[in-house]
Amino acid sequence: MSVSEDRIPVIIGVGQINDRPENPVDGLDSLGLMVEALRIAEQDAGGGEWLKLADGVLIVDQISFAKMGDLSGPVAEAIGAKPKECRKTKYPMGDSPVRLLNEAANIIGSGEGQIVAVTGAEALRTAAARAKAAMAAKGEQKEVSAIRDASKQRPIAYRDKFGLTAPVDVYPLYENAGRHAYGQTLEEGQRESGEIWSRFSQVADAEEGAWIHAPKSVEEVITPTADNRPISFPYTKFMVANSSVNQGAGFIVTSLGEAKRRGISEEKLIYVGQGASANEPGDFLKRDDYTHSVSMAKTLNRTMELNGLKTDQLDFVELYSCFPCVPKMARRVIDWPVEKSATVFGGLTFGGGPIANYMSHAIVCMVEKLREEGKYGMLFANGGFATNNHTIVIGRDPELATHFPQDFDYQEEANAERGMVPELIEAYEGPGEIETYTVHYKRDGSPRFGVVVGRTEDGTKRFLAKIPASDEAGIAFLTDGKMDPIGTKGVAVPGEDDVKFWQRT
Repeated sequence: MSVSEDRIPVIIGVGQINDRPENPVDGLDSLGLMVEALRIAEQDAGGGEWLKLADGVLIVDQISFAKMGDLSGPVAEAIGAKPKECRKTKYPMGDSPVRLLNEAANIIGSGEGQIVAVTGAEALRTAAARAKAAMAAKGEQKEVSAIRDASKQRPIAYRDKFGLTAPVDVYPLYENAGRHAYGQTLEEGQRESGEIWSRFSQVADAEEGAWIHAPKSVEEVITPTADNRPISFPYTKFMVANSSVNQGAGFIVTSLGEAKRRGISEEKLIYVGQGASANEPGDFLKRDDYTHSVSMAKTLNRTMELNGLKTDQLDFVELYSCFPCVPKMARRVIDWPVEKSATVFGGLTFGGGPIANYMSHAIVCMVEKLREEGKYGMLFANGGFATNNHTIVIGRDPELATHFPQDFDYQEEANAERGMVPELIEAYEGPGEIETYTVHYKRDGSPRFGVVVGRTEDGTKRFLAKIPASDEAGIAFLTDGKMDPIGTKGVAVPGEDDVKFWQRT
């Protein structure tokens, strides 16, 4: 049965903006960046009134100017649109842009609309500069961190006592557990991270819209220096997302029929394939394991199956890269070689890490790459604390876009494949072994303290314990690479501030 061209979703315009005035105070806010990105996308689509006639305006939530509230209405007003559907994502999660692309394709495929504009932006660089200027005017001094401030807008939790508050604190738990599961030494695991990130820096250097144009060697990525200080073991500054940016990106999705009626050439069209979504439990201490993610694997594998593709058919991939553990896990699911770049934009360190909107930039770049060469591109997005996953394929193959609307929720399948989740015992004291770990560092590069995620001897219960910085031997054991700490035995003992300390046995 043939599909009406008015129900085949295609991307016809993409745009991104890199706003970097000499004085960050003078930069655009998130709303200004979103609107400008969409205007660039409209020009990419050949001009006309694509935005004014949009049936849907979907935006990625932002944190830079949180007091501005829901910006979907102001965006629609600024572009002159009166959409039937106008909304933002519920939260600023890294999977949001891919989810919105999938939802836009569903709007087209269901016949509910013919034109959908999607955008997002963050202006943390400008927001921080304005906040500092305001505090200086009052004679105040304070380190500004919108990410940590957002993380703290909830009651203090058990995990916060161990410094596991922001994503940069938590993803190392996956990194260290994954390295153990892959059978790598610390040196081998760090080298893999360095190889992936070095390639990211090269891609970013060639991408006009990227934030940092400074190619790094493997050694430069992984070696701690004054300019590449340790953040949370084993990550250095060059391995983590760079959120201090002013960046916006957007794209326009329409139907094949509407594109043809308005004279868009076939060379400009990128067809939207099917996607898949699944999440891990919101509390990362209630995960089954830190060596893998069943929801990540489900979204990647299901997307390949839905679109009838094998890995060797993919010309380009974007494997979400807030921290190395994520593309490391993802590339192993689809068997993507470490020698091939896993980004088209440059990764969240070098391309730029505008909180939840990174993948909008990746979509822009993927569209541009596929217009130049190749046939298929995969976009894998991740959000939260390795929590939310959404994968989709786009390409030059019309058959990709003939299956909408689709139900992209594969949560039940992921849940069915999840392993046993150990019971969390906050007050646990006694013997156990290290399941995973990290070390938090001060800005001067000295350790704040180590954190052990432990399992009881029978493996059925989980707990947290600290290694204080004063325990130099304990910190060295976690970080020197002489022995893999995972699986080693110890005991959780009473500590201070109502937390347990870890002692090796």
